[in-house]
Order: sequence, then structure tokens, then C-alpha cells
Amino acid sequence: MLTNELRKKYLEFFRKKNHKIFPSDSLIPDDPSVLFTSAGMNQFKAYFLGEKKDVKRATSAQKCLRTGDIEEVGRTAYHHTFFEMLGNFSFGDYFKKEAIEFAWEFITKELNLKKEILWVSVYNDDEEAYGIWKNQIQIDEKKIVRLGEDKNFWPASAPSKGPDGPCGPCSEIFFDNGKHVGCQKPNCSPACDCGRFVEFWNLVFTQFNRAGENKLEPLPQKNIDTGMGLERMASILQGKSSNFEIDILQPAVNSVVERLKVDLNPKTKSLINAIVDHSRAATFSIADGVYPSNEDRGYVVRKIIRKALYHAHTLGYKEIFLYTIVDLYAELMQEPYPEVTAKKDVISKVIRAEEEKFISTLNDAKTQFFSISENLKKQKKDTIPAADLFRLYDTYGLPLELSRDMAKEISLKVDENGFGKFMLEQRERSRKQSMFDENIFKTEAVRFEEKSEFLGYSVNALDADILQLVRVKENSGYELGSEKLEAGEEGVIVLNKTCFYAESGGQLTDKGLIATKSGEFLVEKVFKVQDAILHKGKVIKGVILKGKAHLVIDEKRRQSLKRAHTATHLLQAALRGILGAHVAQQGSLVDEDRFRFDFTHFKALSGEEIERLEDCVNEYILNADKVIKEELSYDEAKATGALAFFKDKYKDKVRVVSIGDYSKEFCGGTHLDVTSEIGVFFIVSESSISSGIRRIEAVVGEKAYTRIKSTQKALIEAAAMLKCQTQEVPAAIKQLQDEVRALNEEVKQSNKEKISSKIDDIVKAKKEISGFVFLTHSFKNIEPSDLVFISDGIKKRLGSVFVFLVSESSGKNIFICSTTDDYAKKKAEANKFVSFFKEELSLKGGGKPTLVQGVVAGFSEDLLLKVENCFVKFLQK
Repeated sequence: MLTNELRKKYLEFFRKKNHKIFPSDSLIPDDPSVLFTSAGMNQFKAYFLGEKKDVKRATSAQKCLRTGDIEEVGRTAYHHTFFEMLGNFSFGDYFKKEAIEFAWEFITKELNLKKEILWVSVYNDDEEAYGIWKNQIQIDEKKIVRLGEDKNFWPASAPSKGPDGPCGPCSEIFFDNGKHVGCQKPNCSPACDCGRFVEFWNLVFTQFNRAGENKLEPLPQKNIDTGMGLERMASILQGKSSNFEIDILQPAVNSVVERLKVDLNPKTKSLINAIVDHSRAATFSIADGVYPSNEDRGYVVRKIIRKALYHAHTLGYKEIFLYTIVDLYAELMQEPYPEVTAKKDVISKVIRAEEEKFISTLNDAKTQFFSISENLKKQKKDTIPAADLFRLYDTYGLPLELSRDMAKEISLKVDENGFGKFMLEQRERSRKQSMFDENIFKTEAVRFEEKSEFLGYSVNALDADILQLVRVKENSGYELGSEKLEAGEEGVIVLNKTCFYAESGGQLTDKGLIATKSGEFLVEKVFKVQDAILHKGKVIKGVILKGKAHLVIDEKRRQSLKRAHTATHLLQAALRGILGAHVAQQGSLVDEDRFRFDFTHFKALSGEEIERLEDCVNEYILNADKVIKEELSYDEAKATGALAFFKDKYKDKVRVVSIGDYSKEFCGGTHLDVTSEIGVFFIVSESSISSGIRRIEAVVGEKAYTRIKSTQKALIEAAAMLKCQTQEVPAAIKQLQDEVRALNEEVKQSNKEKISSKIDDIVKAKKEISGFVFLTHSFKNIEPSDLVFISDGIKKRLGSVFVFLVSESSGKNIFICSTTDDYAKKKAEANKFVSFFKEELSLKGGGKPTLVQGVVAGFSEDLLLKVENCFVKFLQK
């Protein structure tokens, strides 16, 4: 049975059992507590918690991504990072009896598996499930295995180890590969991990709430959550010994084998299977909008791409190629996931860009790694320090996982805990610190019982009641429930309603004034904690007490924020129209008449593309299109095709902002009523912030007008200096550049002639060391390009030579380390020499085997003598 047929058969079976078929959710879940969708139940969390009640029975084929077992991928027949989970779910409807009966009916009647080759397991104490299998399904009790909480409870070991919350026993169904497989012991059962028994369906009976160690209380609503691995079941039905041999994976394995031209043996097979799995996982992740980066989901995608490429490197293949498999995955998965086909060109380009980036640094990273490892072995140490691991990651892009793999190959360990601390410190450095912000409440788990209503979409001023005052202490602490805030004091005010917009969705906060009979409070920042809206600021007059207050926002600031925010929507529409539908927002910052917008795209924008974007957005502005804001249910909003920002978590009711027929987005920010109020739009810069993520910074309104006036003034002044009309400035500048370039060439040629005349004297200082011609020399005021010219002249004059030259240039001491091709082939490579002795000689630089350029951090008179001594040691290595 083909995999597509199995998927359809499963969903249709449960549809007939009154289950609603749900399409696969994105790999990016709405739940911020997890990075990726890792199980079929993720999209039904609200139903399991009783927050939604419109569906009682559901079924789905869900795309999943897990990296917890990434080291096992390829080594075993059944582990994956990306896989599909077939599931059926009951939300307070049927329970164990029906769940077990449905499963047994499907596998024995629909899939025609013989019950003689099927075993099941139940939780030790679950007599109910045991009785159903034995008495109603009538499985031989010898084939019903009781297992402990570590195997047959969800979450694993929950009764004794936690966490608190919903949990329950589970029952698993196994396929018996036969007595000839695995340990071959007569008492072998699903309790044994030898590989004879393959678990393919897990039935979870969520019936308890854990309220402490081994304290399980019955849940008022009992749920069913089942998961069958699509690939595992397909391998059973197709008679394959591995998931990688089924119809949707074997073609990819064949493609990789053909590309890498390797002979299959257990080791190469495991690496090829891992390459297939990781490249498929990357393909589907990028299709769902996760691009390689150094943060969160993006880091996972970067890690699996680089791990796959490193496996190919290990097998002797040094070129990029993963991007070429994307078309095959699109073809193999076309029926259930046509979106991969629609996005395959973009996916290929993103993967290719990441491959190129990694390959360009991998050789240097490996050189650094082995230099570190050699030093450790000399010191008789067996663990690579965290500082070195972090430098390999931060400077050379080598993920910890690859460092760990490389270390394992040469019997070294890595300091993973220390590396984690370095990563944490880096995140802390990059995070903008504040002595008092909303995070102090969130991290300290402070609860605000107050609820604040936001009315700022329709009014800029209103009367409200102050519910709570928070005083900021001198030591950066805070005092909840303060009676008053006095003049000069910083604090926070919580009200029952407000017109101040709390910073959210990239839009910065409103500012303004809160006035009472006894004082005035200047609002500098607004943020939300739970259901309370907090106004942070300073008392500028009198004293603030609980009671009545009048709120007024800074209308000029609000209007400029509106201009910028509405412009981000126009820009995203223009980007998707000009660059393609793969463009998706990755972040934004909306400030007064300026903003930055991060989006998915695989290469830098050309000057022509930037000009087209500006023209398109300004055309939208001139059209004076209406900006329509409406509140819809989440499902209704999704059905309209409105774009959602994947990092945001949405409630059942969402706000949708629509402009013309070209823009429709989920958005809770403040917006204009018509696009013409933006005035004018101008792109300031376009840049890369990580692989596959671009950033545009732009200005609108007053800031755009000011920038245009400033540019016009500069153009007029330039025309005056060049004695030409403004429209003739580019041609006049080009003429000047040509003249300067010609003069520079004359100077360079004159310098080269002078330098060439000195080479005969320089080569007289050559030495022979262990059969190698060696030459060092120092200069003053020689530019890097001239130093390379001298090095080339020496090599041409002597034929075979290892050269080290140093010179002072522009306040720095620069060096050239160069060797002829024949010496490089004899392992006297310039880049290895610099790598081995960079600390001893205080060198910083990089290059290739025949040429390295860089700077000397600590120049000394005896540097050349040190270089000569190091060369002697280098040859001995």
C-alpha cells in the first residue's frame, strides 16, 4: 500500500466514525511553549483544555518535527526529525473501549494485518485497558505486556516525576518482525529494545490531573489522543525493513547515493539516511516560513542543514547539493502538500544560500578545530573548553552538534554546559536592558488581578479609574499596592480602561498624560501583563492617588505611529507582489514616521527592485485606499486569507486590517483611515540580518519629507561645486572618478617599478631549512596590494620558496605569508602555518594554502626570528 493511500484510508475510516477531518497544521504552532509542532495533538490543545467545545471527535495527518532524537536519525530504521503523525482524538466523548476498538478494526480490517503478528502493551496499573484487550478484542494474554510509567504513561514518568497537570496511561500496538530478528531470545517481548518489535500506534488515555508526587486526581473531561507514525506503518505494509525504503523516501535515498557516488555499507547508509531526513525536514520547515538563522526555530533549521552537509563532507563530497533534492520532495509529497511545489524554487534558493555560507567557513572551522584538539592532546586533556566551542560557533558558524561529532571521532568530549552559559550570556548582551520594564513583572511571576479595557482605537482621551499604583524603588525594585506616587517618583499606574496603546506587534507605545485632581503623571511606556495594561512613567506635578483620572495621549506621536504602521502593511503587499508570495514578515519595529521590517528572502534586493518597491508603495498612498479594520473570529479571519505573523499568539477574536484588494493582515495595531495620510514613503536601507532574512528600514510622513529636502539640498550643493546642472551631477562625478583612477594607476605603476628593483637585493637573504627555501623581510609604509606584488615577484624569481613579509601600513602592522604550489603540496601550507602559530606570533588573518594576509597584533623587533623558529617547528610537524 502506497503512503498516500494509507493516509487517505486512515482519515476516511475515522470520518466514517464521525470524526471531523482537520488539515495538517503548520510546523509553527500557535503555542509559544514549543518551537515546532511535535505531535498531532498540538493543534487541538484548546479542545483538550475545554476552551473550545464545537468538536467532540477529530482526526488529522499532521506534519511534525522533533530533534530530541536527532543523534539516532539514520542509525536506526525508524527515527526521523520530520515525520507525519496520523491521529484520532476525542474531547470528552468516547474513551478507552472505543479507542481500542477503532484501532484494532482499522489495522485488522482496513489494513488486513494478521493479529498473530500484533502485540500490545498497557500501563502496569491500567486494569481497564488490559481487560478490553483481553476480553473484548480477545488478544492472547501472552501478547499483552505490562510496562511501567517510563514506557506507558504520558508524559513519561509523570506520576512520580511530573509535571503536574493533565496526564494518563497509554497503550501501544506493536508489529512483530519475527523470532529471527533482534536478540532472538525465547522470552523477547515489546519490553525488549532489540528491534524485533516495532511500536507503530500509541493510544493515550488522558484521565488524570497530577497534583503532586504520585497523586493522581480524576479529570472531569477524559480525552483520547492517539498517534500512528505514517512512515512506520507504511514500512510495515510495504514489507520494508526501514522507513527509508518506503515509496516517499527511497527515491531521495537513491538520488543522494547517485550524487555522492558512495558504496553502501552500514556506516555510509546511516549517514545517507540522515542526509535524506534532514534535507526533507529543512524543506518542509522553510515551506512553513522558518528560515535558517541563529535564533530559536531558525537555529534548528540551520543546524539540520549543516549537519546533513557535514555528513556528506564526511563521505568525501565537498560540494553543495542539498538544494537539488527539493524538487524531488515536492514531487513525492505533491498530493498531500502542494504548497511545497508552489514554493520549491524559493526553498531551493534558501537551502543553497545556507549551504554556500557553511561551505565557505567549514574548512577554516575544521582547521581551527584540529588546532584546538592538537593543543589539548599535548596538554593531555580530553575535553574541548566551552570558550573554544563558542568561538567555533560564533566566528565560524560551526554548530555545537558538529563540534561534538568531530570530537567524538577523535575520542574527545565537549563542555556542553559551559557552551550553554556562553550562549545565554550572548543573548543577554544582545537583549536591550532596562532598569524597569514589563519583564520584571513577567519573570517574577507577579499576578495582576485588574482588567483594563483598551478603547484607543476610537478615542484619544477619556476618563478612567486608577485601580492600582506601583512605586519604583531606588534599588530598581518595586512596591505593589502603593497608596500614592509623589512628585519626581517613577511608577506604574493600572486603570480600568485606557486610550494608551500598549507596545505590541512591533508598534511602540503611546505616550501622554494622566491627570488627577491632585497631580499629573507623564506616561513614557505602556505594556500589558496578563489582562492589565500598565502605564509606566513619572509624576511631574503634585501627587497621584487612586480614584478618577483623565487620560490624554500624544496625538502627534500616535498619528506618526499610525503612518509608519500602515506603511508596513503596504510594504509587505508590495514585497509579495514584486518578489513573490514566499515573502513573510519575520519581525518589525514601528516608530514615529520610521520603521524597520524583517522578511524572508534569499538574496539582497537589487537597486531596481528597491525602486519598484518605493514606486509601488507610493502608488498605494496616492490611491487614497480605505484602511478597513474589523474584528472576526480566528477561524473566520484565517478563511479570508489574512496574513498572520507566526511569532504572535492569537485569541479567538482577532482584528483584521484590510487595504484595497492587495493587503489583508491580522493586526492589533493602530492604523490610518486612508493610505494618503501616509504622505510619502522612502526606503533608507536594505540589508541582511541572517541567512534568508532581509531587513528594510524606511521613513514616511515628516521624516520622509525632511530626508527628501536634505537630499535635494545636497544635490544642489554638489552641482554648484561641480559647476554643472543637478541632472548632470552623476556624469560629472564619473568623469572625476575616471581621472582619479587614471592618476592612481600611474602612481601604482611607478611604485611597482621601484619595488621590482629591490627584489634582487631582498632574495639574497633567503635561507634553506630542511630542504625548503625560506625568506623573511620587513618593510615600512608598503600597502597590502604591494606586499602581495613583492611576494609574487619573489616566488617568480626563486621558483620554490616559503615567504613571510611584514610592513607598517596605515597605522597597522600587516603581513603576507605565501608559498609556491609545490611547497603547498608538500604540506608546507601558508594557512596551516598561520593557524598553528597565530598565538605565538600574534597573527590575525586568513586565506588559502598558498596565500594568507592579515595583521600582526603585537609587533616586535625579533618577529622575523620568531617566524623562522616557528617554520622549523612547522616542518617537524
